[in-house]
Amino acid sequence: MYRRPALVPGLLAAIVALAGLALVGTEAFMPIRYVLAIMALIIAWFAVEARHWWWLPILLAIAVLWNPAFPIPFAGIWGVAAQYLAALGFLVVAAFFKVSPRAESGVDTPGAP
Repeated sequence: MYRRPALVPGLLAAIVALAGLALVGTEAFMPIRYVLAIMALIIAWFAVEARHWWWLPILLAIAVLWNPAFPIPFAGIWGVAAQYLAALGFLVVAAFFKVSPRAESGVDTPGAP
């Protein structure tokens, strides 16, 4: 039995990324940036808590590239491709990130009695 803490936020973020395809390159794209960056950081926090460090490069790349404070301009075919890659990244993390209940309780950690 596993717990999937990234499933709902990952699916929601993928839906937002795909819905934001129509807004790439416009001023209305700013809320999409906020949602994607925040969701990436939330899932990254889940990965840190579960000690699944290998998911962090995908999530931190999304958080940095979609950062609304210092926006990187997305336009044209590259902006659309980036949105698809972000959605794919969220879907991969949502599908494969799982935590066993034993790892959460500390039983599987080294040095635990």
